[in-house]
Amino acid sequence: MTLRVAVQMDPIEKINIAGDTTFLLMMAAQNRGHELWVYEPQHLSLEDGQVKARARKVTLRPIKGDHVTAGDYETLDLGTDVDVVLMRQDPPFDIAYITATYLLEMIHPKTLVVNDPKSVRDCPEKLFAQHFQGLQPPTLISADPVALREFQAKHGDTILKPLHGAAGGGIIKLKADDRNLDALIELHAAIGREPLVLQKFIPAVSAGDKRIILVDGEVVGAINRVPEKDAVRSNLRVGGTAVQTTLTPRDLEICARVGPELKARGLMFVGLDVIGDYLTEINVTSPTGAVQLKAFDGIDAGDALWDAVDRRLSTGQV
Repeated sequence: MTLRVAVQMDPIEKINIAGDTTFLLMMAAQNRGHELWVYEPQHLSLEDGQVKARARKVTLRPIKGDHVTAGDYETLDLGTDVDVVLMRQDPPFDIAYITATYLLEMIHPKTLVVNDPKSVRDCPEKLFAQHFQGLQPPTLISADPVALREFQAKHGDTILKPLHGAAGGGIIKLKADDRNLDALIELHAAIGREPLVLQKFIPAVSAGDKRIILVDGEVVGAINRVPEKDAVRSNLRVGGTAVQTTLTPRDLEICARVGPELKARGLMFVGLDVIGDYLTEINVTSPTGAVQLKAFDGIDAGDALWDAVDRRLSTGQV
């Protein structure tokens, strides 16, 4: 079936198509004959119960620097004018992001929103992983300085990161006897009121942080992201290098635990982060890695996603 697809994303002219998963997903849709529009979150509106977006129809090309032709702005009623909304803007996961989920929740599931906006809101990426006991390393989420100090004293070397951070931003390794914890807590408190995440350091990160892509709860494939020498952050945006990988029995065990819950919640395109034997994050906002997966293994996660969308729409199980 031919679908009308609106993509909520960051400015399309500024993306780097060489590594952008959203572009890959959109190209897969276009190759199937689907029509594409793009809009930015600030172009959403709610008027008399109707959720609208000021959007542009686009045609894509896999040509760096000339990857998009966009039409004039037009106002779409997202509840009637399109079949699917693909929610793909990058974090920060702040009140503006949350507000966008409230608006899109008003049209879902009449219009299929990927991922389900309520579930995106209800499953912050570091918190959601806590639902699966036994899969995570020892982890504390708290703004209480006493609790944070006690956790560090108990577990030694730790990783400190902001609860709603993304792309490796703000991640710091602390030694067991590190005296900077109090100062870091104060700095974060001066920026905002969100709790911090303190997690037992996993030495296996030197071998990489695996990104496993799941579509509608099923494993599609994985890449490994290897940090620079002596670094602990493996995210591609902060210097990590993508390499080919295979899934271990432990990886598959983790996916088998998490996958059914993702499917039940309408989280159709998700990236799990696995270091060694541990699940560290469940990425539900705009997970990446699909371009590298296709380059390494020839697996197109975009095709997998649109197959899943077709199944949901054809069966009415949205």
